[in-house]
Amino acid sequence: MLRWLLKRQIAAFERKWNYDASYMRELIDIDPWAMLAFGKLQALGRYRGGAPVNAYTAAGLVAVMAEDCGPCTQLGIIMAEKEGVDPKVLRAIVTRDFAAMPPEAVLATRFAEATLRHAPEADELREEVVRNFGRRALVALSFAILSGRMYPTIKYALGHGRTCTRLEIGGETVPVMRDVTPPRRASAA
Repeated sequence: MLRWLLKRQIAAFERKWNYDASYMRELIDIDPWAMLAFGKLQALGRYRGGAPVNAYTAAGLVAVMAEDCGPCTQLGIIMAEKEGVDPKVLRAIVTRDFAAMPPEAVLATRFAEATLRHAPEADELREEVVRNFGRRALVALSFAILSGRMYPTIKYALGHGRTCTRLEIGGETVPVMRDVTPPRRASAA
């Protein structure tokens, strides 16, 4: 019964977002309780903490793109469009066109990139996030980064990850940038 209920929810999600969630169905087949545990983690991605929508979206997209899962990135774009994020802003985030981004998206993009690289400038950017948006928004951006990495990680681990080859934003195909988040620096220790 639990498997049936969970699969119905997944099927509804797939229809709503035109998304292949076969990795979730595999989780359910393996152990429905594993899917319930995974579902608890999904709440992280819903916490907004007063972060501006453009900032929250930027942090999440930077993280998901760093993990190179095309379907995950496309889903994030579709969800952001549904929330009212301007396709021009989404294109700017995806292509790292900082001049075309609103200031809150620039800050969140740079913060997410620095965080993912464990770069020293993350400290200064973190302080700027708190000054501009508050501590709750810092938590929200942190959760956006975390949840942006979570889905591609489980998909690749289960054999369902697919590299990002193209994205559609506002009805236009956007070329995929590779290495948008430079690798972490080697530790001096």
